[in-house]
Amino acid sequence: MPIIEATYKVPFLFKSGFIATVYSGLFRQVNGVVQERERITLSDGDFLDLDWSYSKVKTNKLIVLLHGLEGDAQRPYMVGAAKLFNTNGIDAVSVNFRGCSGEDNLKYKSYHSGATEDLEDIISHVILRKDYSEIYFHGISLGANMILKYLGERESVPKEVKAAIAVSAPCDLYGSCLELHKIKNRPYTIRFLNHLKGRLKNKLEKFPEAMSKEKFNAIRTLKDFDDLYTSKAHGFQDALDYYKKCSSLQFIPNIKIPTLIINALNDSFLSPECYPVKEAKASKIIYLEMPNHGGHVAFVDKNNIYYNEKRALDFVKSI
Repeated sequence: MPIIEATYKVPFLFKSGFIATVYSGLFRQVNGVVQERERITLSDGDFLDLDWSYSKVKTNKLIVLLHGLEGDAQRPYMVGAAKLFNTNGIDAVSVNFRGCSGEDNLKYKSYHSGATEDLEDIISHVILRKDYSEIYFHGISLGANMILKYLGERESVPKEVKAAIAVSAPCDLYGSCLELHKIKNRPYTIRFLNHLKGRLKNKLEKFPEAMSKEKFNAIRTLKDFDDLYTSKAHGFQDALDYYKKCSSLQFIPNIKIPTLIINALNDSFLSPECYPVKEAKASKIIYLEMPNHGGHVAFVDKNNIYYNEKRALDFVKSI
């Protein structure tokens, strides 16, 4: 234990993980959430933007939402979760990672799957400046890996942090990398790579000495990007060193607060190593749920409220 039996009943049209993932990423819309932006300064002098939305009633509870690769606080999976929690009496802060809020960050480095120092700065800011006694995490994909790593790599976390939910978590980054480079995922990798290279090209206009044109032109895959930019900009030897040190799987056994991981079995981004069955069975507080369907962050459900969002709210209420 605790392996949780999933109760997700996928709508017939979304049994295909590909269709569900594409629909959720490109066509889902969530309206009715008003966000207020706050810019904070990080420990190294850089900045990131937080988008706040609030419950109609005053509350001491907060959900911290972290997005996935090349996402932002306005993605439907972020706004959808914020809306559900807000309507249930919980404030939400949707984090935009460095450079993801519409304005490039100040440093050559940006964000990555293991950048838990930024999450630590965010939590410190929230605890020092806001009046919340109960803080919960909700991470998607890259953000899910970051949360699991943050919780497991520290001896302790602030007492205000009560629980976490990780959705579509690539717990083994190298395994996920291998999956993403398969032909079945080519439409996604092309889209990711174009976004990442476009952002890097803009960054190199400010830091032309950081990477030669030859190296930039040599980036043809996501692993190339991690070899030539992510690893070098963030202090790793290469992509494999980055994957090894930042994969959350190794940190999961050390997590000390209740944590729910929801990974669909038909998520084409995840390798078998991304399903921490052994770790969950050996724990009393790591809950693993593996629905047969749901693609990658694509748990389509009734009334435009996704299954993972309902489960996250239920999990928080149960703590």
